[in-house]
Amino acid sequence: MRILVAEDDVTSRHILTVMLTKWGFTPLVTEDGDAAWAALQQADAPKLVLLDRNMPGIDGLEICRRLRLTESSNPAYVILLTGQGEKEDIVGGLEAGANDYVTKPYHNAELQARIRVGQRMLELQTHLVEARDALAFQATHDALTGVLNRRAIMDRAKAELVRQQRDERVLSVGMCDIDHFKRINDTYGHQIGDEVLVGFARRLQEQLRAYDYVGRYGGEEFLVLTPLSCGGDDTDLYERLCARIARVPFTTTAGEIPLTVSIGVVASQVLCTVDGLIADADAALYHAKASGRNRVLYARP
Repeated sequence: MRILVAEDDVTSRHILTVMLTKWGFTPLVTEDGDAAWAALQQADAPKLVLLDRNMPGIDGLEICRRLRLTESSNPAYVILLTGQGEKEDIVGGLEAGANDYVTKPYHNAELQARIRVGQRMLELQTHLVEARDALAFQATHDALTGVLNRRAIMDRAKAELVRQQRDERVLSVGMCDIDHFKRINDTYGHQIGDEVLVGFARRLQEQLRAYDYVGRYGGEEFLVLTPLSCGGDDTDLYERLCARIARVPFTTTAGEIPLTVSIGVVASQVLCTVDGLIADADAALYHAKASGRNRVLYARP
């Protein structure tokens, strides 16, 4: 584990470096508050910090205050190093945002114990953040395919429509439906059908751009959102997607299964709504199915 050491005294820096290395840590050593603050701004900054209270440049208390003002779901754990053992000074350090303190001269066993406490707290904090992120992902993503679920893709559609209308741009909405999907379930079983859905969602994602969105609308229907500049054309994207699905069979545990997809597409207009766009895309999809499937049809808004 990496530990940031901010200490202006040469002897103290050397002692801390030797002890931390002996205890199995990797120290990142700075000589003043300015250098320490700069190190803490890096994306890979250490999460455990040994911070001298009084340093040239930014002092330890000010660094603590700045850290606590920084929004973070995984904040640093700060142990304040101070030669001042008065209760007022200790309280001042804790109120500034330090998690713990150690007074100089260090008692090696105590310093090591407090660092281990900080390490355990950071590990617990990391686990909690990971658990929260996992729950957030589960709440917004389809459990089978991993793309956005219906509620999340609809929320994203509403947000994107507002943004596109504000910027005088266009939002393209594509409703994609796997042709004859019931036949796949009836022939191969639902497990193979699930494999097809997963592969289909992955292929959709591979064909889209980084700023496009895809979500499972329901069953074998997937909703695609593609922001466009004014006068932009999404024809190539959907035609390429349709052709790619038809050209390359899907590999499953039951063997290769050929698929086609029908897509209904609509582009946003001034004063339109998400519900209206979905209805228009759905109507275009219906006509694509009725016209023989394996094609893209564009709706008239």
